[in-house]
Amino acid sequence: MKILLLGANGQLGRSFVDEGELTARDELVVASRDGVLTQGGRGEIADLSAPNTLTALLDRVQPEVIINTAAYTAVDRAEQEQELANRVNGEAVGLLGQWASSHAAKVIHYSTDYVFDGHQSQPYTVDAPKAPLGAYGRSKLLGEELLRDSGADHLILRTAWVYAAHGQNFLRTMLRLGGERDELRVVADQHGTPTDTKLIVQASLAAFDRWISADGSGLGGTYHLVAGGSTTWHGFAEAIFEQAITLGLMKRRPRIVAIPSSDFPTPAIRPAWSLLDNGGFQQRFHFMLPDWRNGLFDVMQKLTASSH
Repeated sequence: MKILLLGANGQLGRSFVDEGELTARDELVVASRDGVLTQGGRGEIADLSAPNTLTALLDRVQPEVIINTAAYTAVDRAEQEQELANRVNGEAVGLLGQWASSHAAKVIHYSTDYVFDGHQSQPYTVDAPKAPLGAYGRSKLLGEELLRDSGADHLILRTAWVYAAHGQNFLRTMLRLGGERDELRVVADQHGTPTDTKLIVQASLAAFDRWISADGSGLGGTYHLVAGGSTTWHGFAEAIFEQAITLGLMKRRPRIVAIPSSDFPTPAIRPAWSLLDNGGFQQRFHFMLPDWRNGLFDVMQKLTASSH
């Protein structure tokens, strides 16, 4: 089975490549925006900001499965670049779906907790009302809608608070700032579930295997793929530094001051409540999504090993 992985240089795409399981089981074609791969070498060029260029790539590669990890993720900048965000996160995804629908291919696509407004106080179910607060969330919701409307056989996997040992993310920012400052002020009134990319990769592959199996018909659709449990950004920061000290990654722990979101204004409003109900994913795909602290420990161990 030929698989096309889009966004190979991003946090999640790179984890798919690093884990190696796709390469081991199938014929894998990787693509990035400019064709250059972070890990070295070259892949295909797939620039989702120019959706009209994607058809030629798809016609040439003829994938049976498209895994789209590429996205416009600059949440604040999207307020000024909504057209670009819509092209990458919306129109390009719709085009992938149209091609897949006409070629009997499958699409795995990743979406976000930002399609919800965060105003409720219990985990969001998959079919809860969508009400994105900003341009980024609207663009991701557009992608979901266009993919569904394309008629392609698809999995839309919503995730949240994604991080890894590589790339730009909250964990790596905290470690960098913690090494430079004695005190950090971190928002404590936004709730969610940190989800590491290794878990997303493993869960995605488990879902994929069940989806393409003989009894997997009817499993397509939208699911929430996040770790278990919940915390705040402040709680996440506290856990990061606790692990960093325990593992010897840092010698000094900065003071973490809890602040409200109003003390840290940003161009885009973030959902205050980003908990996603992941029960449907676990039940349908027989894959347990463990507490977020498990993933944090694994990532911190990886960072510690690479620092020696």
